[in-house]
Amino acid sequence: MKNEQVAAPAANSQGGPDQGHEANKVYKIMVNGRPKEVHSKELTFVDVVKLAFEDAVFNDVTVYTITYKRGEGNKPEGTLVEGESVKIKEGMVFNVKRTDKS
Repeated sequence: MKNEQVAAPAANSQGGPDQGHEANKVYKIMVNGRPKEVHSKELTFVDVVKLAFEDAVFNDVTVYTITYKRGEGNKPEGTLVEGESVKIKEGMVFNVKRTDKS
C-alpha cells in the first residue's frame, strides 16, 4: 500500500538548534485505516480531512467528523472540529467521516 505524504511548512532558519531536526521528522499516522506520512508536528482539521478524502469539499451541506486516538500528552484521544488543530505523535490514529446534510 502506498503511503501518502503531507509536506510541512519550511523550517524557520532563525529557530533554535532543534528546530531543523523537528522540521525534518516524518510522522507515520493512520487515517481511515490507511497509512500516511506527515512532516508537520501539528495538523489542522482541514489537513486531516484532506488526508482522508482527496476530493474533500467544504460547504454548508457536507459535514466532517474527526476522532483520534493514540495522541500526544494530556489529550491522547478526542475529537477535532473545524478551526482546531492537534499535535501529531508517531502511530496516531484518525477516523474521519463525511456526512451529507441534504
